[in-house]
Amino acid sequence: MRLTADADPQLWIPVTDSLGWRGRRHRKAAIRMLLGQANSAIGATQRPGSRLGAWAMSQAAPMLMRRADGRVLVWTWKADPELVVAMATAQALTPEVRIARASMPMDYDDTQSFSSRWLGTGEKLVVAMPPSPASPPFVTYTWDTGTHLVTLTAMCSDRERFGTLDGALDDLARSIRVADEVTGGESPEVLRLGPA
Repeated sequence: MRLTADADPQLWIPVTDSLGWRGRRHRKAAIRMLLGQANSAIGATQRPGSRLGAWAMSQAAPMLMRRADGRVLVWTWKADPELVVAMATAQALTPEVRIARASMPMDYDDTQSFSSRWLGTGEKLVVAMPPSPASPPFVTYTWDTGTHLVTLTAMCSDRERFGTLDGALDDLARSIRVADEVTGGESPEVLRLGPA
C-alpha cells in the first residue's frame, strides 16, 4: 500500500522527495529536532558530534524513504523546520501489530473520532502534556483499512505553540489517501457510455 497527500506548500516542506541539496536544510532541522527529543527523553545530553550525525542522517533519509516506496511520507513546518515533524505511514495489519495496539497504555485510550474523505472514520489522539516533562507533545491520527494501519504522527518541540498547529495538522491528515495502483487496458467492470 502506498500513500499520497496534498500538503499545503505554504505550510509544509516535504522531506520524503527532497533528494540531495533540495530540502537538505529542512531534513537536517527535522532530524536534529527528533534526535534532541530522543536524547532528552532518555536523559542524555547533546554530544559534540550530534550535528554531524544529523547531517549524515539527513543525507541518508531520502534514500531510505524512497526505498519505503510510498509507505512513509514526512513533512516539516515551513516557517520553523525544528518546530514540527509529521510522518505518515502505512503498515500491514499483522497479528503482532494488532496485539501491540491492544496492549497500549490506558493513556492512549483517550481518542476522538476523526473523519477523512479518503480514509473514512478514524481516531485522533492528542497528547499536549505528556506525563514526562522531557517528552514532546504529539498528535496521532489513525485509520484501520482492514488490511493496513494508516497513521499520521506529528511531534512538536514547543509545548506552548503545539495547540496553534491543530488546524493545519487536521488539514494535512484529511489530505492523506491511498494511492491506487491503476493499470491500463479494459476490464469487465468498466462501463463505456457513448457520446450524448
